[in-house]
Order: sequence, then C-alpha cells, then structure tokens
Amino acid sequence: MSVRYPRPLRRGDTVGITSPSSGVAKELRERLHVAIRDVETRGYKVEVGRCMDGSGHVSAPAADRAEELMAMLTDPRIRAVVPPWGGETAIDLLPLLDWDRLRDAEPTWLVGFSDMSTVITPLTLLTGSATIHGNNLMDTPYRVPEGLLSWLDIAAAPQGHRFTQTPPDRHRTAGWDDYCAQPGVRELTLDTPGRWTRLDGDADVEVEGRLIGGCIETLCNLTGTPYLDTSAFARADSPEGLLVYVEAAGDDAFTICRNLHGMRLAGFFDAANAILVGRTSAPDNGSLTQHQAVLDALGSLNVPIIADVECGHVPPYLPIVNGAHGRLVHTSSRSELTQTLA
Repeated sequence: MSVRYPRPLRRGDTVGITSPSSGVAKELRERLHVAIRDVETRGYKVEVGRCMDGSGHVSAPAADRAEELMAMLTDPRIRAVVPPWGGETAIDLLPLLDWDRLRDAEPTWLVGFSDMSTVITPLTLLTGSATIHGNNLMDTPYRVPEGLLSWLDIAAAPQGHRFTQTPPDRHRTAGWDDYCAQPGVRELTLDTPGRWTRLDGDADVEVEGRLIGGCIETLCNLTGTPYLDTSAFARADSPEGLLVYVEAAGDDAFTICRNLHGMRLAGFFDAANAILVGRTSAPDNGSLTQHQAVLDALGSLNVPIIADVECGHVPPYLPIVNGAHGRLVHTSSRSELTQTLA
C-alpha cells in the first residue's frame, strides 16, 4: 500500500460539511455561515449534512454520523470534507465505518484536528489516504499568518507539490474569540512571542520521514488497537521512518505523561526519526511541566524532540498532511517543516 493523495480541489468542486463529533449550537450558527461563505468565495460549492446539531456533546447518534461521513467520503462529487470543529467522542464511529469501502474508493480530503484525529489518523493508517491535520471550518475565516498555510491551500495543491511552513514566532494566550459576539472575526490575536524548542538537547536538527500523528488525549485511546498501527504503516509506506507529531489539548502534565508513556509502550513511536510536539496551554503540575512530561515519556527514544510547534490547540495553525513526506529543520536561526505530497 502506498500513500494516496486526493485529487486537488478545483473551482466548482463540492466541499462537504458534517460533524463526526460535536455539532454547532444555535447561537454559533452565524459563525458557521461566515465560514461557509469563505469556502464559497474560493469558488467551491458547499453541501451541509444533517449531522450538525449542537445541543449535546455529539451532533447525532453514532450510526447517523458514520453513515453521513461514509456517504461524503465516497461521493465522487465531494472532494473534501471538513467539520466545524472537533469534540469528545468520535471514537464511537470507528467500528461503524466501512474501512474496506474507504480503501477501495477514490480518496477524498478529510480535514480537522482535536477529536478529528480519532478519525483522520486511522483513515491514513488503514487506507493509505492522505488527510489534513489542520484548522477546522470555524477557524477557516481567520487570515493566515505569514509563513503558514490554510487547509484550503493544501487541499488545492497537486500531487507532488512541495511546500514549506515556518513559524510566525508569535502565538495566542488570550483564550478563544467570542463567536457569539463577533461571528465575523478574521484577525487572530497573536499576543505572545515564542519559538520552537528542542527538548532533548541543543544541536541542530535536520531529519526526514513520513508525517503521522494527532491529539494525545484522543489517540491514546486507540493505541494497541488496529486503528493506530504506525509500525505497519512505516513498514508499508515509510521504511525510512516517520516524523511523529503529537499535541495536548487540555489535560494536565501528569495525565499527558501517562498517556505518552502508554503510547510509547504500545509502539506508536517505534518508527519515529523525530517527534514534533504542539504548543499547549494545558496546565503544568507542581513538580512536572508539560515539557518535562514529554521528556519523561519519550526521552528514552533518543530522537530529536521539537516542542512548541503550531500544530495544536494554541493558534495559529500549521496544517500537517498525514502521509506526506516531511523534512524538519530546526537550528538556532531557522525552523521549518517542508512537506511533499508524494
């Protein structure tokens, strides 16, 4: 099995919107409409599914969410599928998806982060289809800082395309924007300086491998199951090794430490040539910081560990293509991630 890249988005193509995890509350629907209009402004049609209810923690019963996601991913009219955001329990979809049918179907871009890692990462590992760990639909209206790209830019790129992203050296610590009061907000408040940080030393890093990863709090529940076998993926598609990225959404340092230990013991990092760790606002514990939690769990792997990367819950967003070939560079004067859709 080799990595399969969906056909790039073209003007007139349809983008499907569904909520495999959490839907959108009524008071946030105006932000949803703003985001939809932004996608349409790019020249795409938009098809909104039925599973969008935001009154509970999921948008619909699991069977309905799975059916709608399957329909969109196998409909030749729909070239990309993006959720409004993540949520909590997308894990209930996994046994309900027809993985053989997804493996046989022409690949479609599936986008998202947070709880969407629960779906997009297994989709790449089990079917070989590239997916985009990037800003969700409700984040799409934000203007993209210099050095970064939007998921829309990547989904429109042809196979073989190579692109490099660099950190803007500023991020947000002011919390989330109020979409009720400002549904049309487009400017990210990047109020704090900060660069990538090597946790395991200070030597320059230049390393390559295929990219795979996602949210620690959701992926840790899949380790040891057939849905998260990174070693098999590496043997089939990346004998040169992987660049594994992880990020903490909100769990404290003790919990993240335990989860990363478990993921390591289950073999999630076995083929890693380097590990990228997303910047987080999740709390430290008195005797253990988030950085120390990562080192405690993963330091014994003896591979470069680069933290404070813009691939998590702290804006801005650096989209990563699961399955793409990556080249990571980190020195005292330069940090960059180059991805090739090949």
